Amino acid sequence: MAAASQPDRRTPRSPRPGAWLACLLIVSIVAACASAIAWASSGLGPLITEPDQGYAPIYTLLGSAKHTLDVTMYEFSDPAAEKALIDDAARGVAVRVILDEQYKGGAYNKPVFTDLSQHGVKVQWASTHVSITHQKSFVIDGKKAVIMTGNLTSSFYSTSRDFALVDTKKSDVAAIEAVFGLDWANGKGTAPAGADLVWSPGSEAPLVALIGSAKHSLLVENEEMEAPAIVGALEAAAKRGVAVQVVMTNSPDWKASFDALKAAGVQVHTYKNSSKTLYIHAKLIEADASRVFLGSENFSVGSLQYNRELGLITTSAPILQAVKKIFASDFSGATPW
Repeated sequence: MAAASQPDRRTPRSPRPGAWLACLLIVSIVAACASAIAWASSGLGPLITEPDQGYAPIYTLLGSAKHTLDVTMYEFSDPAAEKALIDDAARGVAVRVILDEQYKGGAYNKPVFTDLSQHGVKVQWASTHVSITHQKSFVIDGKKAVIMTGNLTSSFYSTSRDFALVDTKKSDVAAIEAVFGLDWANGKGTAPAGADLVWSPGSEAPLVALIGSAKHSLLVENEEMEAPAIVGALEAAAKRGVAVQVVMTNSPDWKASFDALKAAGVQVHTYKNSSKTLYIHAKLIEADASRVFLGSENFSVGSLQYNRELGLITTSAPILQAVKKIFASDFSGATPW
């Protein structure tokens, strides 16, 4: 009778190096696919982080339009972005650009206004029914919006902390296009909310409500800190036990606000206002690691109540995770107030 088979007790051989590499590649591909699925399922993403990623992703998006491209921009001084729009127009894309003229007569936008106009791009000055058009966004083929915290001003790219978020939610895209049409015609009207958009005029109430909803933590970045309603809401949050962290670029203009926030228990960290250090230009609020605001709104009364501004509040897990990681790095690199 044949002997019963015995388990193989030989010492297992370690996989060849190539096998390990193959396994790592498979794991990376699976992780990338899972991330892509998570972004797609939310209708938001990817999130583009500056200055880390550079503006190549933005240029690619600008150059991806097949039929229409509608751009609203506070400041525009970027030859590469300008070329992308001119190239779009040259291949038959209907390109329209709204530029701000209200701040200092639009002097910073006049060169690009003239150049684009001379190369087949339709350009108009922004609505006169708002104070300043501080919005930074564009819509590709009426299907994909890109909501930015930063301007198309290349001289600041290398040091400016900013975000750009791709939004394919139909109601958001339709709302952004509706406001573009309203401002293009210099008409009056109320901005549609879409699925999760935050518009100015009128941003103060939803942002104060977001801060007020926090029970455990608040992470905040902004370029300005002077709106009493925002400062008061952050103070109140800290006093009720919420761990509030604020990171900004230092300026004498915000000293009183920083002092008041620190006195209330807020952890304020700042960067020097120097061309050699990170400049906090992003506008974000993350509450309880479950809701995050990103947009163009500065924490000033003018920005929240009178300007044309655009942002959104989302619960998207990939965005929350990405923002939290970037914020932690920014906060640790800054100096306690």
